[in-house]
Amino acid sequence: MDPTYGFSEVPLSASNFKHDKPYDLEVSQRYSFKNGIHRLWVYSTDKPLRKGSRTNPRSEIRIKGYDYSSGVWQFEGHGYVPRGTSGVSIMQVFGSHPPRATTFMLWTHNGSLSYYNSPILVPHIWDRWFKLNVVHDVGASNVKVYIDGYMVYEAHGHGGSSHYFKFGVYAQDHDSHYMESRWKGIRVLHKH
Repeated sequence: MDPTYGFSEVPLSASNFKHDKPYDLEVSQRYSFKNGIHRLWVYSTDKPLRKGSRTNPRSEIRIKGYDYSSGVWQFEGHGYVPRGTSGVSIMQVFGSHPPRATTFMLWTHNGSLSYYNSPILVPHIWDRWFKLNVVHDVGASNVKVYIDGYMVYEAHGHGGSSHYFKFGVYAQDHDSHYMESRWKGIRVLHKH
């Protein structure tokens, strides 16, 4: 079944894409957009998002203008992780009850995709395009993850009063020196 059935797509433009990157660099030093493909990369030695922050290096796009606190929302995109990229979050649903910051993170470790660091959702993901759909039902406190049209995982939500979607690279545990992900066909959908 198509995970987008019953959902309506919301309009997205460049103004909905906010770049989070090392504070001492220009966006163009960690991001490119060519032929419809967002390419985001970061090094483990890069600076954090803000001076004085203890967060890890990142090059991410935050989808602005569609923060939500209720309802059923969905992220769709085609992702690509080049060989060698490891120990990094490539997509997240931000917002949760403290002390957590996120409701969902998709990590890549040694060529696999996982829900945070475990369990593994897809064992071999490097060097190929895959379609990702993440459905977040706030009221039911539920997240469903689809890869290439198949539901591969269902998780409990983690609460929180405001959520939004992010994609790119955000260093996590045992991160590789160089981390990159590529994205195309980004869509945000809402169930009315």
